[in-house]
Amino acid sequence: MKIEKLPSGSYRIRKMYKGQTYTVVFDHKPTQKEATLAMAAELDKVQIKYDTLTFRVATQKYIESKKNILSPSTIRGYSGIVRQISDAFLDSNIYNISALDVQSEINRIAGNCSPKTVRNHHGLLSAVLGSFRPDLKLNTTLPQKVKNEPYIPSDDDVKKILSYAKDTEYEIPIILACYGMRRSEICALTPEDIDGDVVSITKAKVQDENLEWVIKKTTKTTASTRDIVIPMDVADKIRERGYVYKGHPGEITKFLAASQKKLGIPLFSIHKLRHYFASKMSAMNIPEEDILRSGGWETAYVMKGVYRHAMEDKNKDAQRAAASKLGNALFS
Repeated sequence: MKIEKLPSGSYRIRKMYKGQTYTVVFDHKPTQKEATLAMAAELDKVQIKYDTLTFRVATQKYIESKKNILSPSTIRGYSGIVRQISDAFLDSNIYNISALDVQSEINRIAGNCSPKTVRNHHGLLSAVLGSFRPDLKLNTTLPQKVKNEPYIPSDDDVKKILSYAKDTEYEIPIILACYGMRRSEICALTPEDIDGDVVSITKAKVQDENLEWVIKKTTKTTASTRDIVIPMDVADKIRERGYVYKGHPGEITKFLAASQKKLGIPLFSIHKLRHYFASKMSAMNIPEEDILRSGGWETAYVMKGVYRHAMEDKNKDAQRAAASKLGNALFS
């Protein structure tokens, strides 16, 4: 253990313990025996402090340390994950948890949850352990991702729903969703956010950990803070009535489901109207970077299925044209 003299004239010894550096300072140059005893006493205090630190308490500390940084919905999601972790794991001393313990817990969760949910659970477990046990290396085997083929509403689907919603409280929210806005962004929007036909998207309405709806003064991601253009008549209608939407966000979802059932069209969430927006923009040959910017996506990864759908439609059109020409050659 090295004894260092500081510019102040004091002497310092340091030691790494459980991924943390601990320091003891003397006003005189200590002997090796004094330094060893002083550091042992310091580490004894640390050991007593952490001997009873359970994973449950460590998780609470981790979430609390990020409460003003993470979104309320993320905090709420963490709380939901904690409720699904076994009591045996939550009550384990965090310094006794091994990589095998993590694998066993993830294996248990995988028996009842989707691969995506399991990955979310592992994300929190590894984040908490990474904060308190940076020395612990995890090589957890996770379930294979399930390929998700998003349903893209057709023009006919969207036209029927907009006609059904005309002059209701839900008409404007559904129109805005067709222009790439999230439900959380729509519900936080006010006429003051609209200048002419330009909508400034800077906030979101989300649920906090107490399931209360709150206005978060930031959007889901940095890329989500953006300006988009909507039809002037839609902007004028919002200004005329003095608001965008006053109801509970869940009522939009209920109305959409009820209208789909009434109209006999496939069920899809309001979020799928963002996929419709991206698909239509892609079909119009709008550059990818412009689609990402308008929709508030950070990367094209989340839209791979949407792009594939648009490209498949283009490919089918090309195949039909080719099949028609071949048919003319064969049967004319």
